[in-house]
Amino acid sequence: MFTPLVCVVDFHHARGPEIEHWFGVPEGSDPVAENEWHLIPYMALPDGAHQLQEEFSYFSLVHKAGAGGQEVEPTSVFGISCCHSVAASALIWKSEDVTRSAVQKAVVAITDKPERFSKLREKLSVVTRAWFAQCDFRDTEILQRFQENFSKEPAGSREEDEEQQYFGLSLREMVHQYKWQMLVLFKSLLLQPKMLFFGSHCEEVCQVQFSLLSLIPNLVKNLRDCADPQLNRYAETLRMPDSVRTSDRASLLTYLGVPLQLFGKGSVFGPYTPLQQLDTLTDAGTKSYVVGSTNQLLITQKDRYCDLLLDLDDDIISVLSPTLRTAVALTAADRRFIDFLAQQVTDTWDQTDPSRPKTHGYAGSEEFIRLQFEEYLLALLSSEKYHQYLASHKHGDPKALLADVDGDPALEFGNHFLESWRQTENYKLWNRSTDSHLFDIVEPRHPCAGGITIEDVQRRLAAQVAELHLDERFNQTREVVGKRLADGRTQVSSAFNKVWADVEAMREAQRKRTEEARAAAPPPVPSDDDEKAAGKLQKPDVQQAQVNVTAASQRAGAYLSSWGAWASEKRKTGWRSASGNTGGEESTAAEERPKVTTVGELRKDTKELE
Repeated sequence: MFTPLVCVVDFHHARGPEIEHWFGVPEGSDPVAENEWHLIPYMALPDGAHQLQEEFSYFSLVHKAGAGGQEVEPTSVFGISCCHSVAASALIWKSEDVTRSAVQKAVVAITDKPERFSKLREKLSVVTRAWFAQCDFRDTEILQRFQENFSKEPAGSREEDEEQQYFGLSLREMVHQYKWQMLVLFKSLLLQPKMLFFGSHCEEVCQVQFSLLSLIPNLVKNLRDCADPQLNRYAETLRMPDSVRTSDRASLLTYLGVPLQLFGKGSVFGPYTPLQQLDTLTDAGTKSYVVGSTNQLLITQKDRYCDLLLDLDDDIISVLSPTLRTAVALTAADRRFIDFLAQQVTDTWDQTDPSRPKTHGYAGSEEFIRLQFEEYLLALLSSEKYHQYLASHKHGDPKALLADVDGDPALEFGNHFLESWRQTENYKLWNRSTDSHLFDIVEPRHPCAGGITIEDVQRRLAAQVAELHLDERFNQTREVVGKRLADGRTQVSSAFNKVWADVEAMREAQRKRTEEARAAAPPPVPSDDDEKAAGKLQKPDVQQAQVNVTAASQRAGAYLSSWGAWASEKRKTGWRSASGNTGGEESTAAEERPKVTTVGELRKDTKELE
């Protein structure tokens, strides 16, 4: 039985990372030499950890020796480190090796039960913070007590272990972020390719991998062969179950061959893998792996090191292998399955608490997602067994077939996928260790079986439109346009006001210059003609004016007297005779009229007078 261990890793400015202390190790024992754990310092202090106040790293190791160096059966154990740094000036005591402004260390806990990482992480964080708060690294009593309590921790119940194994990044966040690509990741995992997870945040890189593995029931609790490609103890000791209790979920899963053994001979699982471990990945005996890294070097050579890359910094999943890309292409039933799951998460999404549905219900929850993938996996296993049964009874009695199953249900999962899966080690182990009639227990049918329908097209179009975030983009565009218009209006008003002020200033300057010019100009000298004209205007001829007025008055009086005499004569003789007048008579009458001055002549005389 493995005894949990604790150690401290320090970053030396000259020698690099190195182990300072061990806790829980017998005196005179060196776990590094006995187990070839010389890479622990590089695993415990990941690249980029100095940029964060607190960082965690998860890694796998091969345990080869027990207490006192006694050889034991090789198995995988797991380490989790908590990295912290403190300013050198804040330390109460510092050794001669402290020559930089900051001191960086990591406290590492090593256990053989990775399913308990969730609780262990919280304890390790508290202990590390308390140790750093002392500002005296010579006092390690708190670490010693932590290791003692850690090693004496009682085994929990099966229900507790079941709950604790589900840790890592929230599955809701992963489904919400990657949507249909989440099923691509799941199907890729079953095909055992070389999968690389990259990101600048080490803990996030590790947690995504554990979250993905948790979609296969009980896999996290059965990783004893994952640390080295030579380990294969699980396959060597596996036996076909001869009984099943359908009321017991654990018994049912075991009978169905779950968990699939993805990490056996030729496979490696390294949540965080430093560059110093690349030799293992490039070894000819390493056929597949799931590893994580925070070093950009692997990204620049991704075609060499992986078939599938998940870049957490850019949230991009790249299937680099053409063969793998063809194999994991989703069928219509697959898309219907994952679209339904993604829609459930989207409808219950709460931005303030992504890990829980805003309805606080079952639909869209973490358990809901895991059970949906579990149903998908069990349906795949059952359909594959029924596919084999159909092949062996191709010309047999039709009554021997299942009446409520039409055709080959395995084709709903994709023919290319099935062909690739049948070539993997986990399929071969599962096929030979399970009963041939699993379809009698689990119905051999895809959870969303059926051809593509108009509802599928509508749902897919709606999902694609939602992914465009048009409302958000239009709102942003509207805000930007409104802001630009407001800024433009302000700028135009300012420019107009400035121009108008400049015009007024120019007019005022012109007015001042005109006034100054008038004030500076000499008064004009009058000429002789001007003086004569002015004299005439100043001295009018009064006598001539009086003569003109008298003449005009006499003419007016004579005019009025002559018209008066003529009018009296006409009244006496009548204006017209009774027998009528001829033109000659009218002409004679006209000649009899008095000669008088006309009005026009009178006006002319008046003007001359004026």
